[in-house]
Amino acid sequence: MATPSLQDGIDKAGSPVKLLWKPNAEPWTPEVVEREYAGWRQEQTAWHESVAILNLSHHMFDMFIEGPDATRLLSDVGANNFENFAVGQAKQYIPVTTDGNIVTDGILARDGENRYTLSGIPAAQHWVQYHGEKGGYDVTFVTDPSSAFRKGGDPKLFRFQIQGPLAGDLVERAFGGPLPPTKFFHSSPVTLDGMHFHALRHGMAGQAGYEFIGEWQHSEAVQEALLRAGEPFGLVRVGALAYTTPSVESGWVPSPVPGIYSDPALLDYRKHIPLFGIEGQRPLGGSFFSENIEDYYCSPYELGYGKAISFNHDFIGRDALQRAAKDAVLRKKVTLVFDPDDVRKALGDDPGFVLSYSRNRVETDSGLVGMTCQSATLDPVGTILSLTLIDQEYAAPGTEVSVVWGEHPGHGTDPGADLGFPRIRATVQATPFNQHARTLYRRNA
Repeated sequence: MATPSLQDGIDKAGSPVKLLWKPNAEPWTPEVVEREYAGWRQEQTAWHESVAILNLSHHMFDMFIEGPDATRLLSDVGANNFENFAVGQAKQYIPVTTDGNIVTDGILARDGENRYTLSGIPAAQHWVQYHGEKGGYDVTFVTDPSSAFRKGGDPKLFRFQIQGPLAGDLVERAFGGPLPPTKFFHSSPVTLDGMHFHALRHGMAGQAGYEFIGEWQHSEAVQEALLRAGEPFGLVRVGALAYTTPSVESGWVPSPVPGIYSDPALLDYRKHIPLFGIEGQRPLGGSFFSENIEDYYCSPYELGYGKAISFNHDFIGRDALQRAAKDAVLRKKVTLVFDPDDVRKALGDDPGFVLSYSRNRVETDSGLVGMTCQSATLDPVGTILSLTLIDQEYAAPGTEVSVVWGEHPGHGTDPGADLGFPRIRATVQATPFNQHARTLYRRNA
């Protein structure tokens, strides 16, 4: 029996939105990692005030891309500049459709002259592999799914992130001295107790930090060494709940809706990828409901990736992005800071840990002006923050808006109906919300 494709799922449901709309779906968190170690509040505080260790080994898909045509393939289907892409460097990879809508982003690391690792949500990997196989590129693909989808066995790689104001002190203690000077999103080879791996200069909430990446066989020993080195600094392990929240502070939208569902020219692509993958199973929900899936698409310019786009080569979507570059971006990515009193009125006196990937309506007296992409409680801030795409005229810091907090039932109910959902006042602020991330973090990029 043939494995059902994404297009099979769309045809059976009747539309992409009918397939994906699943109000009140539980947000996914890595099941292999403990939900909490010290408690999510203490864990969030650690990367703001001291130092934290995050286990990133289990939640991402890795695709290892190798061959004489690896660079040409990635350049042909990605908007990034590959001319000065050094071995040991990583980039936010930006594949787009011919219409200029993002497929989804990913972290692309150059491991060698013709070797790359593409990590993250697997929609980007599916896009690259499809075009590599269809286009006859001389390249091989090896995929290591996340631990939630891997059918037994361990990951190929470990990833431990050390993050917070005391991260540098911990690293010096662990390695017996400072690591080699490394630019942002570049890595250096390091050795710890005879184990060889890489240190990527990277943090997720704007604080100083490193991401240590190496072969899984050294995972336990490396983690134990980092934990021992962190004891004098009060190192805190971060669980699966708190781990999901640094992206809200750092301004990274973790799961934009891939712009692949409606273009007739992508029919073969939708028939090629499986229904039971990220494109067919990642749910949509929230108070913002539209029967048209294209209302959920977004441009890389809206996501803040404009500086990473390069027109020095031909690639899928180049013409659309060139047109978009000449026009004013209609929406801007901002951070909404929810009014704490309104949060308590809507969610209870002690809302606890709130995490939502729902697309909620953002309104003013003029009506709909934006939609949320990810919302989460940040205990050090004292309220909920929400990464949001908002109309440019309402994007100035200090602008007052309201968020309609609820789950539209979907097809059959007027998208604009007043369903009695609570409205939470919120204030527009810049993104990244974390000032360090916004001003100093990339100064050595």
